[in-house]
Amino acid sequence: MSALPVLLIVWAVFSACFLALLAYKGQLTRYEEDQLFLSENATHEQQIQTEIVRKVTKIAPFVRVFGVAAAVMTAGIIGIFTYDAWQHLR
Repeated sequence: MSALPVLLIVWAVFSACFLALLAYKGQLTRYEEDQLFLSENATHEQQIQTEIVRKVTKIAPFVRVFGVAAAVMTAGIIGIFTYDAWQHLR
């Protein structure tokens, strides 16, 4: 049995997780605002922004790991496919 179908399934899982995390991060940062709260009355808005930043920094390592894993899997699949095609052409 060839390793390519197994690699494609693993790649699909990593890519799906990566895209889901990117979508979640995009949903979180949709309402993030770039502003400075100078008044003391804006504590509620400041707490909301702090919570958004906390959630984004919490998922950032997972986004990096799944992104790198998907990229490495993509390179591996392309390498194996190219090697297999080269062997069939020779």
